[in-house]
Amino acid sequence: MQLDWITALVLGIVEGLTEFLPVSSTGHLILAGALLHYQGAQAVAVEIVIQGAAILAVCWEYRRMLTRTALTFVHEPSSRRFALNLLLGFLPLAILGLAFKDEIERYLFHPVPVAIALVVGGVLILLVDRHEDTATLKLADDVQPAMALRLGLWQALALIPGTSRAAATIIGGVTMGMSRRLATEYSFFLAIPTLLAATAYKLVESADLLTGETIGPLLLSAACAFVTALLAVRGFIRYVASHSFAAFAWYRIGFGGLVLAAAALGWFDAA
Repeated sequence: MQLDWITALVLGIVEGLTEFLPVSSTGHLILAGALLHYQGAQAVAVEIVIQGAAILAVCWEYRRMLTRTALTFVHEPSSRRFALNLLLGFLPLAILGLAFKDEIERYLFHPVPVAIALVVGGVLILLVDRHEDTATLKLADDVQPAMALRLGLWQALALIPGTSRAAATIIGGVTMGMSRRLATEYSFFLAIPTLLAATAYKLVESADLLTGETIGPLLLSAACAFVTALLAVRGFIRYVASHSFAAFAWYRIGFGGLVLAAAALGWFDAA
């Protein structure tokens, strides 16, 4: 099935709203694709490409910090450490993703595995959210390379669709002593090399699937992802300043349970 305008619009909005929240954008896109009957190799490619548009929203929101890091990289140790941290956080997911991407797409890009991961992730968020009371790390400059590598290992759990890259890094950050705000912002930062690399790789790998009549709807989907992601990032940062992650945990558990029930009732193809 080719990507049509309505499907592109829906996928773009879903991607932008969920990419940086701890609810799994990939999981929501897979479920949306199943409901819209838009699945297969092209659907996977589209989902990953519009993630690249969403990450551009983070680059825009933190453009001053990123520009300062680039301009002071040579003579400022903190800028070099931040860049190193992003690289170390990116490597585990990149290595494991390249090694197991075919198996993951074949066996896990389906509604039921996604729903199970949503529920499990929600329970884990409830268990670790209480660590905020013992947070000792408040600023990005407080994060050392060893911790960034450990965060990268947490982020690699997001290779399981439904886990949520944001949720995995936030859970990892909070358990290592980060405040909710810092864990959230660092999940944004680690997304920059991760999603840009994934998008570039998928564009090269799937160039033959994203041509002709697909280009127009894909651009619409990317634009929607950028705008809604920008709004979601700003809203999420304000939210975590005074709230826990419990609402997102219960949403995951409820939504995952609903999908499992729908699959059991045969409301969509769960294979």
